[in-house]
Amino acid sequence: MSLLEQWQITMEELNEIISANPSLRGFLLGYVAEHKLRKLLLADERVCNLIKYDNHDRRRKGDISFFYQGVEISVEVKSLQTGSVRETGVGYYVGRFQCDASDRRRVMLPNGNEIDTTCLLLGEFDLLAVNLFDFLGKWHFAFARNKDLPRSRYRGYTEEQRQYLLATLMEVTWPLSFPFREEPFGLLDEIVREKKP
Repeated sequence: MSLLEQWQITMEELNEIISANPSLRGFLLGYVAEHKLRKLLLADERVCNLIKYDNHDRRRKGDISFFYQGVEISVEVKSLQTGSVRETGVGYYVGRFQCDASDRRRVMLPNGNEIDTTCLLLGEFDLLAVNLFDFLGKWHFAFARNKDLPRSRYRGYTEEQRQYLLATLMEVTWPLSFPFREEPFGLLDEIVREKKP
C-alpha cells in the first residue's frame, strides 16, 4: 500500500500540501537528495558498507558513511536554498546553502579550546555533497573536501578559532568552481591517500 493510499490523499492534495509548506519541501528534497546520493555511490563497486547515520545522533556529523578502498569516509549532504538560486547567464547559476549543525553545541577545537557554536568543524566529516537539483531540474551534486571549504568570518570568534570553523552559509555556482567538483571519486582517492598511514 502506498503512502497516498494509507493517508487517503491524492497526488494533487500532496502537491498542494508541499507547495503550501516550503519547509516541508525542503525536508523532502533533502531526504530525496540523500537517497539519490546513496544510489550514485553504491553504483561504484569500490563503495561498500554504506550506512545512514541517525539524524538525532549529535555526537557525529555527516549524514552517511561508507568504506572506499578500505577507508571509512563520512559525507555531509546539503541542498541549495531554493530562494537563493539565480541564473547569471544562459546556463550559469549561483546559489547558497546552509552548512551548519542543526543545533548549537559545545565543541572541542584542535587547539584545546571549547566553544559553543552551530558551525561544523574542519575535519568533522570528509566530503561535502551539495544537491544542485534547483539549478538544472536534474539530480546533480557538487562535491568538495571538508578541508577545502571556506571558514567562518564571524567576528564573535577569534582568528585562531575561525581557522577550525566552517562557514555556515556557502555559495556554489554552475558550472562548478573550486573547491567543488561534479564527480566524487577523484576527491575520494585524495582523501584515501591522506588517511592511509
